[in-house]
Amino acid sequence: MARKLLGLTCAAPRPQAGPVAPAEQLGWQLAIAERTFMNSTLYEAMDKTAALGLKYFSLSASVKLDGKTAVATANLTDEQIAAIKKHLDATGLKLVNAYVPLPGNEASCRKEFEFARKMGIDVLVGEPTEDALDTVEKLCKEYNIKVAIHDHPKGHSLYWNPEAVLAAIKGRGPLMGACADTGHWMRSGLDPVQCLKTLQGHVICLHFKDLSEKKPKGYDVPWGTGAGNCKGMMEELQRQGFHGAFCAEYEHFTGHLTPELAESVKFFDNTCAELVASTPR
Repeated sequence: MARKLLGLTCAAPRPQAGPVAPAEQLGWQLAIAERTFMNSTLYEAMDKTAALGLKYFSLSASVKLDGKTAVATANLTDEQIAAIKKHLDATGLKLVNAYVPLPGNEASCRKEFEFARKMGIDVLVGEPTEDALDTVEKLCKEYNIKVAIHDHPKGHSLYWNPEAVLAAIKGRGPLMGACADTGHWMRSGLDPVQCLKTLQGHVICLHFKDLSEKKPKGYDVPWGTGAGNCKGMMEELQRQGFHGAFCAEYEHFTGHLTPELAESVKFFDNTCAELVASTPR
């Protein structure tokens, strides 16, 4: 039976292939990045994610609790964290990661790891500068929390090219790796399938996107309808034995956001089923 949250009718659970859904058989989780619902409060974003029939959610560096003022996640009070956890439970959602600043100052960086510990998050996503990497590695080991280095487009990020991510994590162990933002690779003129191959064994999670074109002005479109070769990326991740979260993140306003996300969810589910069906038993 469908249920309602803040006036939204939640979709019935997505089809299962036997007792385990295809995505779960692959070790994959499909999440919505909170930033996708940029005009909504955090609680509305969680409700809209649940309404898509999903079970996973990703936090941004700051969240709107009341629709007015954004609060940095590291500055959330214990009471606010408890309220967020309660709403996650009510919507049946689990946090897979959070995008946070990762500064070189240990006290400031530790606040981000403390927030993750309190929220029960085991993956942080960010773009630490070179002088922050040793501090980040130290805290990864202390808290047993992974850090996935994220890429923004060329000219806006140290890590626009996967080779830069590999250089940053060289010799640092499995707690540090990549958050592969496939859309930003496309905006940098890179082939996302080849980028994934370059990062083999080091992808912790993804900001998974399909864009209208492989150019700086490319905008988000439903998965499988753009220039990104989404099926090819998923095939490559299966080949690598990747286990982790695909976070859907729209970065522009569209009046058709929910239908486009639903189309992406359908593409993801169907492709996962195809991949599982084609895997030798």
